[in-house]
Amino acid sequence: MDKILEIDYGAVEKRIVKFLSDYLESSGAKGYVVGLSGGVDSSTAATLAVKAVGSERVIALLMPDPSSTPKEDVEDAKALAESLGVDYYIMPIDKAVSALTASIPLFDPSDRVALGNLKARVRMIMLYYVANRRSLLVLGSGDRSEILLGYFTKYGDGGVDLLPIGDLYKTQVRRLARHLGVPERIAFKPSSPRLWPGQTAEGELGLSYEEADQILYAIYDLGMSIEEAVKATGLPRELVEGVIKRVEGTAHKRRMPPTVSLKGLAHP
Repeated sequence: MDKILEIDYGAVEKRIVKFLSDYLESSGAKGYVVGLSGGVDSSTAATLAVKAVGSERVIALLMPDPSSTPKEDVEDAKALAESLGVDYYIMPIDKAVSALTASIPLFDPSDRVALGNLKARVRMIMLYYVANRRSLLVLGSGDRSEILLGYFTKYGDGGVDLLPIGDLYKTQVRRLARHLGVPERIAFKPSSPRLWPGQTAEGELGLSYEEADQILYAIYDLGMSIEEAVKATGLPRELVEGVIKRVEGTAHKRRMPPTVSLKGLAHP
């Protein structure tokens, strides 16, 4: 299963850079805005955007939550933005989150998932405000692993205009980041949305991205059965079945909202 990593990262870089350049040109927008977290995905997306359209057409927003964002993540994001030469703004989300939670009659501070999703949606609002003000496109940083597993907030970090690394697994993104010169401490940092203290993606998912990516690749790219995937990956059957269950259970996140067909009633 190691062949999942055996891709031409130089060719991948060229294709994504061309896509980002062509997409911006055809859109009529002036550039990209990206939420820079200090993690591998957003760092890789930002680096590719700068290569595609230049640092003067990319803006980075650093949107920490003082209660859950480690100081080193902010420092890593700042250092990367400065090395890329992009304008960046530090916009803590805590005041906006507090204002919203104070206005919600059903708010329960003990429901950390609901609160975490609220935080992700606050970041989306900030990104789109800046995008609207500056005629920019919101550059998403979701990867194929997160998209298939549904490990993102619907209309939060999932609310973007395009996903340049959305067809790369997390393990591939890490190696692309290294290929692009993203610092090792960022490229191989444990992934986390930082929506509550101590949160890690792998802790929440219950398996490592290396394991998840092997299973996803076996099932959804190679078309293997569960039995074949278990044999090919050497991973427990319950782990393989758990990943499939998660993909199926989060399918709604990857679809447009359903519409009732009124053909013949409201229109011909």
